[in-house]
Amino acid sequence: MATKRTKTTTKKTTGAKPKTSTATQKTTRSTGSASSKAAAPKKKVAAAPLNEEAAVASAAQAEAQQVPEAAAAAAPVVREEAGAPAVKEEAPAPQVRKEAEAPAVKEEAPAPQVRKEAEAPAVKEEAPAPQVREEAEAPAVKETEAATETAPAEQEAKEPAPEGADAPVAAQNNAPAQEPQSDIKEAKAAVKPKIALTPKSDGSKLTPVVARPITAGNPYRPMEATVLEVIQETPNIKTIRVTLDDPELARNFTYEPGQVGQLSVFGAGESTFVINSPPSMKDYLQFSVMLTGEVTQAIHNLCKGDKVGVRAPLGRPFPYELWKGKNIFFIGGGIGMAPIRTIMLHVLEHKEDYGTISLLYGGRSPQDMAYSYELQNWIERPDLDCTLTIDREAEGWPHKVGLIPNVLRELNPSPDNCIAVLCGPPIMIKFTLQALDELKFPHENVYTTLEKRMKCGIGICGRCGIGGKYVCLDGPVFSQKELDELPPEL
Repeated sequence: MATKRTKTTTKKTTGAKPKTSTATQKTTRSTGSASSKAAAPKKKVAAAPLNEEAAVASAAQAEAQQVPEAAAAAAPVVREEAGAPAVKEEAPAPQVRKEAEAPAVKEEAPAPQVRKEAEAPAVKEEAPAPQVREEAEAPAVKETEAATETAPAEQEAKEPAPEGADAPVAAQNNAPAQEPQSDIKEAKAAVKPKIALTPKSDGSKLTPVVARPITAGNPYRPMEATVLEVIQETPNIKTIRVTLDDPELARNFTYEPGQVGQLSVFGAGESTFVINSPPSMKDYLQFSVMLTGEVTQAIHNLCKGDKVGVRAPLGRPFPYELWKGKNIFFIGGGIGMAPIRTIMLHVLEHKEDYGTISLLYGGRSPQDMAYSYELQNWIERPDLDCTLTIDREAEGWPHKVGLIPNVLRELNPSPDNCIAVLCGPPIMIKFTLQALDELKFPHENVYTTLEKRMKCGIGICGRCGIGGKYVCLDGPVFSQKELDELPPEL
């Protein structure tokens, strides 16, 4: 191969000495630049020796110097370019002479290509990383997609390829594009498959997804209703009685004690309130609302004849069927008497199914006791053991004085075959649960309701989520045993 190159060079030596020296200078300058960019193999063609012996020596010296440097950056290119002179031998002498006469075009033009090709592997090696993550997250993706993604990279490498004698070089430069495939395979092996999360055996944190009831029609659309009556219970509590405008809906509407509804004022918003009238009451739906914000203020501004929206019934009711044959002790504080009222009146309507029915109801003062027009009737009922209490002494108050937990300890109800149902402010619930623990009430026999945590009421917004439970779907009624399994947020 060296002999043939010598013969070809000998023919050019006589008439190309001046141009050869210029090419040699340019070759020397570009060689230092190209060696740092891993493109030295292109400079061997442009170097034209002055005589046969110099040509052989220069070629051998150039190959000896360039091979170690090029092997580290572009070994595949060096090995294949070693055979490139065979293609250039077959090219006619005029074509070779043309290359020698115009080395500036041939040497400078490929420079951007060399830089791109030298920098390309760094980009191509980083690009597959997202692909590996996507394949790790979606194992169903086929391997053929990876081959499809590498095809454009190969086409981009082929587009800048020069014509003529440099065509084999362009084909050789495509070789590094195949190297990231091995890296991808190694990365695939390194990435561990996703582990499917499973609920804990005790069900304390993660709970299995179960089928949820689906409300017929549009669950977001409220039923139109008309306000029948507004009752001022306390300075900050009003009771709203409404009836559904659609006679068929009103006739077929049913609910159970403990279920709630979303009461809305058009243009103001909606909020969650327990339906505190017993299910046997078909003339109206009753909601007791304490003034706390903009929506409740709009509700307090309602008058008889105003239009409202109702989305109901929502949530899980009290499990009163499981309480049959047992004594029931109701404990209500302030506005918490609203959910107690509906389940207590329902149980009293079916008192033959239950044992002793008791009520402990308290407020800060006599003026803070809701349903004052019913209290006297509850006290006088022979089938209800009713105890009333206030936090501080008040003139003319004939009943107990003291906080509900303390009065509960004083009453000392027996936990045997007894269900305790309580609702009220969070601070009252906290200390009342402690009192029930002191009285040895089993946690599975203690119930409360958390409807104030509900938002959308249908399990969409997720704002009422506590651990693995949704208050609007799994509640709002919970036993203390169920609450013990939830995070300590209550």
